[in-house]
Amino acid sequence: MLSPEMEDYLKAIHEHQRETTGPVSTSTIAESMDVTPPTATSMMEKLEERGLVEREKYKGVRLTDEGETIATEVIRHHRLLETYLTDKLGFDWAAVHEEADRLEHHISEEFERRVAAQLDDPDVDPHGDPIPSDALEPLEECSGTALSECGEGDTVEVTRVRDRDPDELEYLSEVGIEPGTTLAVVDTPPIGLIEVELEGETRVSLPEHVAATIRVTGATSATND
Repeated sequence: MLSPEMEDYLKAIHEHQRETTGPVSTSTIAESMDVTPPTATSMMEKLEERGLVEREKYKGVRLTDEGETIATEVIRHHRLLETYLTDKLGFDWAAVHEEADRLEHHISEEFERRVAAQLDDPDVDPHGDPIPSDALEPLEECSGTALSECGEGDTVEVTRVRDRDPDELEYLSEVGIEPGTTLAVVDTPPIGLIEVELEGETRVSLPEHVAATIRVTGATSATND
């Protein structure tokens, strides 16, 4: 049986693998887990011994098929829990990430099935992240583009927001930006802010680092009409 810490490492590697084509470096894993590189290296050795990662000297690690399956199952638990906490228990979407982090390692498969049934087997969580199916098939690559990469005049729909920073989520909630929101990019001044218009009404200025965490699709520029 794996410890919650081991599962957290597998989940972190899984998330970084989706953002790169090569192995995930030990330094990247250490930063993600908020530990020192030697601590991360020690854990990689343990995971390798269990057949959950493959290590490439001086390059990093990749998940094995078994490691991928375990990481996907933990992610399914996490995102189902986030959805249940918001939809059924009234939690704010800014608070559910940490709650789900605590619970994801301890629920049974029967509990998971009942939660999924209560939610009618949702495809995405409150932040727009895809929920793996109960078959634990590998997740598809992230679609869409970052809002920070859009240009003036683009009209887009928000599909995903990062769930890691409660302060960012609270701010986005206050201004009304969530999956499904339509945004028009009004201005992209060279001072680290992006101005957008929500649903053709409210204008909001977003720091560029926040806009980079918002995934959008359907970019259409008024200048191209």
